[in-house]
This record gives sequence, structure tokens and C-alpha cells, in this order.
Amino acid sequence: MRCLPRYLFLAFLAGLYALAALSTAGAAPKAERFAPDASGFTLENGMRVVVIPDHRTPVVTHMVWYNVGAADEPEGKSGVAHFLEHLMFKGTPAHPDAAFSRIVAELGGQENAFTSQDYTAYYQRVARRHLPLVMGLEADRMVNLDLKEGVIAAEREVVLEERRSRTDNDPGSQLSEEMSAALYRSHPYGRPIIGWEHEIRALNRADAIDFYNTYYSPNNAILIVAGDTTADEVRALAERIYGKVKRRAEPGPRLRPAEPPQRAERRVTLVHERVEQASLQRQYDVPGENGTAGEAEAMDVLAELLGGGSTSRLYRKLVIEDQIATSVGAYYSGTALDNGEFGLYAVPRGDTPLSTLDDALDATLAALIDGGVDATELQRTKDKLVAEAVYAQDSQYLLTRAFGTALTTGRAIEDVQDWPQRISNVSAEAVIGVARKYLLRERSVTGILVPAGKKQAEKSDNRS
Repeated sequence: MRCLPRYLFLAFLAGLYALAALSTAGAAPKAERFAPDASGFTLENGMRVVVIPDHRTPVVTHMVWYNVGAADEPEGKSGVAHFLEHLMFKGTPAHPDAAFSRIVAELGGQENAFTSQDYTAYYQRVARRHLPLVMGLEADRMVNLDLKEGVIAAEREVVLEERRSRTDNDPGSQLSEEMSAALYRSHPYGRPIIGWEHEIRALNRADAIDFYNTYYSPNNAILIVAGDTTADEVRALAERIYGKVKRRAEPGPRLRPAEPPQRAERRVTLVHERVEQASLQRQYDVPGENGTAGEAEAMDVLAELLGGGSTSRLYRKLVIEDQIATSVGAYYSGTALDNGEFGLYAVPRGDTPLSTLDDALDATLAALIDGGVDATELQRTKDKLVAEAVYAQDSQYLLTRAFGTALTTGRAIEDVQDWPQRISNVSAEAVIGVARKYLLRERSVTGILVPAGKKQAEKSDNRS
């Protein structure tokens, strides 16, 4: 799936602020640095390493991130990044027949992997004494992956079944896929991470091995370890284990086609018999974290202010005051190497036409731009975001994911650590500025999900 708002980890924390508010008894959380003890270094083979000490329990979370995702795939080979993620668990000569997962399970640990448009990551959570072992397993499959034809065919069917269950049988996922394809006409973010079905069916062993040999090299990887360890301990282990892995590729710059300016609003309507409740969502093409300084943080605040819970503008207006929606929300997905997305969504109450919700979204946004942002409202929103960042540090997984997402999309350790302070510095003028500049209908795709056999009033496709 596409990367999530606010260095990804905040999307896992919906509702957590309520607990933070109770524990702080109304006091605004201090904008302290996120994971201030995190540090990094680089091995001689080019592998970057980040260490985040957390000595509360004798456990470590070990992650290897590769600077490659679905947006880096060759034309016509959509899904190969995710396909290779699956195949990475199939074994090496030293650890054949999916021994990797079996060994981690026998240690009482947890492990998994995930692919996005910009990165692929593999992680294990184990007792601290097992850190050298999982490092050795990961270093082994970085260079010695052993793929047999029978494994390729079987795993391709697994991926196809995953696509059927998660996308082809889910109208909401289908609509999201169509909206991404409409939002990005040229940039590869318009392709689904799992791949198009006809291209998945054509993937073969050579495709997987070529992708592996091109991108799975230590100089294209980032090791992140969070938990009961120190930078010196990790350095010694990393130099001894990962340091032996030689560079075998030079992937070079991540050059992707630029998205041309969007001149007209785009609309996508999906009517499906499995839809029980109509809904509306809108996505805007906006800059990501690597855009103009300060704009990403302003959009983080804007998304929270517009649709971040029961105190947000959209909830108070559409759900409580006008009673035309049962749920509403907004989000900003900015942790991407290239473009970001700003989204709005609403579910109607009763027989409320979707066109009414569409108008209400525009009206609420216009009221914010024209009427400004109240100082108290702005401070409350920023305090909430900072509190979420503070409490995210309770999770080793979220810590590693925050840094991994940032570093694979062009950011640095300091960018993650300083994020709370940058949020605290966001002004009302900055929030209004990004809303006025980027949340334009001609920069958007509106998606309509409608139950089969039920009419929903819509605006004409030529509305601007």
C-alpha cells in the first residue's frame, strides 16, 4: 500500500491521543525530539545502519530496508517487487525450504515483510541474544537466494490469490486502485503495488532474479535495529556479519517519469453488488516530504484539523451540525520519494445524495481558507500530533518503521527526530497557504462507490 501520513507510524495510532490527553491532564506535550538517542553509521560496503536504543525489555526489532519498491519496477513487470518479497522466504543453500521462518518461530520471535511504492522491508522481533542469528539469516538471503522453478509457479499462484482476495473481491480496494491510476497518468505510483493481474501471471524466475541482482545489494540497503542494545554493539555485529557481504550491484539514481500538471478534475465511479453503503472520497496530487520546506508539516496539520477525529472541522460540520454524514476524515500521505497525496472522505447518512457531501466538503474547505484558523484550534491540533509522536515511541516496531520509511524516501535521521518541533512551528498562515495552493479541484480525483441498483446523485464530470 502507499506510504501513510506523518512518517507512517501515526496512522497506526488512531484514537491514541485520547489516552495521551488523559495522562497529561490537559497539559500540552513538549515538542521534544523523536527518538533522540537514535544514531547511524555506514559500513564499508555501503550499507547504512540506524540504532535506536530501548532498554525497557530484553527484546530487539531488526529490520532490513531496500531502496526499491513497486515504482522502480521495469515497464510491464508490475508486481515483481512484491513477488520477490514473497520469494525471499523460500530459502538459500545454507537455509533451504523456508527454514528462515521456521528458525525465527522456534526462537519465539515474530517476522514478516512488506512492500510499498518506494521500499521493501523485512523484519524480525526476537530476544536480544538472538540478534546475531537473525542478522546472519538476513545477510545470507541478501546474496544467496535459491529459487527453483517449482517455487516460482507456486508462489505466483499465492500472489494471484492475494490479489483476488484483497482487491478483486473488495470494491473499496478496486476503487482505490482505479483512483490511483487516474491520479497518476505518467508516474508509476499509478500502478498497484501487488501488480496488474495479467502482468503478475507473466512473471517468471528470470524477472525475480534480475530484480534481486539489481537491487538487493548492501549499498542499497538500510539496517535498523531498535531495542535492548547499543550503537557499539550493533556496529560490531554489523561489521562482522553484514560487512562480509560484497557489493554486487550499483542501482544508481531512482529516476522516474514526472507527472504532468493536471488541468481538470477526474472522477471515477464504481457500482458493485457487494457495496452496502455508498461513499465518496477525493485525492489531491500534492508535494511529498521532499517538497518545499515546511509545506509537508503544514499539510499534516491541515489534515488533522480538517478530518482528524470528533473535534475536526469536517466531523463537527457534516456529522454533528448538518447530520448528512455518518463518518468523515482527511489524511496526508507525504512520506514518499516523489508525489504525495491529500485525501478527504465521507459516508452519507441515510439517503443523503453524494452530491450533497461533495458540496459540503468544498464548503468546509472554503470556510477554512476564507475564515482562517483559530489560534486555540491550531494549538490543540498541533498538540495532538506531537502527543501521538511521543506515544509512538512505546513501540519498537513503530520506531523502526518511522526511520526506515523516512530514510528510504530521501530523508535523514534528523528529519525524523525534529518532526515534533517542526509541527510545533507550523503557523495558521502556513496551513491556509497549502490549502489554497494545493487543494484545488483540478488537482484531484473524486471516487464514488455506489451499491448496485441504487442511484446516487452526482455532479457532472465536467465540473471544475
